[in-house]
Amino acid sequence: MYRMVEPTVLYLLATGKAQYGYELMEKAHETGLTDSEIDAGAIYRTLSALEENGYVISRWDAGTSGPARHVYEITQAGREHLAEWAVLLRRLGTSMTQFADACDNLR
Repeated sequence: MYRMVEPTVLYLLATGKAQYGYELMEKAHETGLTDSEIDAGAIYRTLSALEENGYVISRWDAGTSGPARHVYEITQAGREHLAEWAVLLRRLGTSMTQFADACDNLR
């Protein structure tokens, strides 16, 4: 399920305002793509890779109380990449349903 972190992060950024990593981590579980906890390291590694590929941009936000935080936003390329993920996830969903049905037929 580690690979599900990428579409989850892109989705969360596409559906709202710019967000920081911890905020994304808190919301990631709500997407329902995984029932296991997504750790902070996975979120930040994914954000770093997405930024390297031009799918997200970040800036420092010092406007809140406490230390400055990295705030992330999705780019147009990131939205296009999320659309590619949607196609792949749709295919995987179909394949997984067919596999589950085949397993049920073994009973």
